[in-house]
Amino acid sequence: MATGTKTNRRDFLKIAGTTAGGLFIGFNWMSCDSPKMKVLSTEEILGQAKNFNAFLSISPTGDIVIYSPNPELGQNIKTSFPMVVAEELDADWKNVRVLQANLDTDKYERQLTGGSGAMPHSWERLRKAGATAKYLLVAAAAKKWEVPAEELTTSESVISHDASGRKIGYGEVAEEASLLTAPEEVILKDKKDFKIIGTPVKNVENAAIFTGEPLFGLDFYREGMLHAMIQRAPFGMKIKSIDDTSARNVVGVKDVVTFENSVAVVGTSTWPLMKAKKLLKVEYEADGKVESSADHDQIFKDLMANGKAEVKREDGNVKVAFKNAAQVVSAEYQCPFLSHSPMEPMNFFAHVQADKVELIGPTQTPESARRAAAEVSGVAPENISVEITRLGG
Repeated sequence: MATGTKTNRRDFLKIAGTTAGGLFIGFNWMSCDSPKMKVLSTEEILGQAKNFNAFLSISPTGDIVIYSPNPELGQNIKTSFPMVVAEELDADWKNVRVLQANLDTDKYERQLTGGSGAMPHSWERLRKAGATAKYLLVAAAAKKWEVPAEELTTSESVISHDASGRKIGYGEVAEEASLLTAPEEVILKDKKDFKIIGTPVKNVENAAIFTGEPLFGLDFYREGMLHAMIQRAPFGMKIKSIDDTSARNVVGVKDVVTFENSVAVVGTSTWPLMKAKKLLKVEYEADGKVESSADHDQIFKDLMANGKAEVKREDGNVKVAFKNAAQVVSAEYQCPFLSHSPMEPMNFFAHVQADKVELIGPTQTPESARRAAAEVSGVAPENISVEITRLGG
């Protein structure tokens, strides 16, 4: 399933196969505590289930699905997350996948991707979800065969009982497992026993990317939609004057809209807009003082020199250690002021109506996109939906 496919809870049930029975585990993605797992009923999934905002399901067909709030920006969340679940679950990892959640501030507290925090934050939760599912599946098989769970082994989504030679797939006991109660704690694997994590694994979306399947924001199309291209003012500048006469005369151009620091050319397709942008005659002027790396470095130096810098971490008595040290080595680290440019051209689809707005596109911060759309359109944020596509990063 492409990340751009809109999914609600009922759709997710159909995709995960749980409408025909199966195991569905809920856990809190944002909890600061050790994540608590619970087997959820269909009614709980369709309802609010306010204590849970992430899910792992195993369908009777053996398909394993997790529901993720984090957007995919090219750092391979949709590959690494399934690998972690499959590792603890002893599953065939190719059967594990992640569905992209749309913006839902009632369910998710920090629905964004940034700071390289997705995996560190989700590591324990994903491992525990996989381990909990395995525990329940093994318990269900042990009950079915009337043998101790300790006699069963798992590998590649199959449960085996060596003493009797019996084997059974995860999907075949998923429904029975859904009738059990998730344990408070489960034993996680020792890292030396990892079979998937730490091995070279191809991006699960490689085939779709190489064959041109519609995964990205620029792939989205709806009959009758118009296209827009933006001519932005250079950094630190603003528009002084504009002559858009020639641009408006290009066949296919419907309108030219001027903002404080940019001009948008609107038309039926991208080619006439590319030609029209080149015909815009824009004069710019300075827009206040321009930020620079040198300015930022000076600000940091002043903060350190004046003792106004905020200490974020201090282990032990640093002042005493410096005072008594035989030698103090000082180093300065700088972070340049750089353009934060995505590999995929910035894009978004917007369908604006009198009382609601539909947004579809790639974004690190979907809530910010909704907030910005609310400010521009005047539509209440709760009436603005945001569907997240994969970002071509």
